[in-house]
Amino acid sequence: MDISYAATPFLAWLVAGGLKFCINSLRAGKPAFALIGYGGMPSNHSAIVSSMAALIAFRQGIGDPAFGVALSLAFIVMLDANSLRRQVGRHAEAINRLAMTDARHVPLRERMGHTRAEILGGVVTGCVVAWVVSRLSA
Repeated sequence: MDISYAATPFLAWLVAGGLKFCINSLRAGKPAFALIGYGGMPSNHSAIVSSMAALIAFRQGIGDPAFGVALSLAFIVMLDANSLRRQVGRHAEAINRLAMTDARHVPLRERMGHTRAEILGGVVTGCVVAWVVSRLSA
């Protein structure tokens, strides 16, 4: 029984999350547990969807219809991370500034979305994970 198609996105999520924690910890100079969440390098979402598209490409080839579906999903996720979710983060920053004097205001999460570099980091991470899985399970 081959579980690599189910395991690869999970492994990509673990690797990307571990890398993100290490990068944030190095930048902060201490363990960065408070920075766990949305945003940051590399993009977990991009790593997850890229790992599946890459695994399909490595195993079935880019001519397989499943690769087209996986690539389409990956583009949607990455466009959303770079545009919509980044705008939500900017809105949260503005709302938090405007509501700073209101004692009842619960601050909104501002770390949302990703830069293009963070998305690219997620794509590279996902592709590397998929390549390793494809070699180990061949």
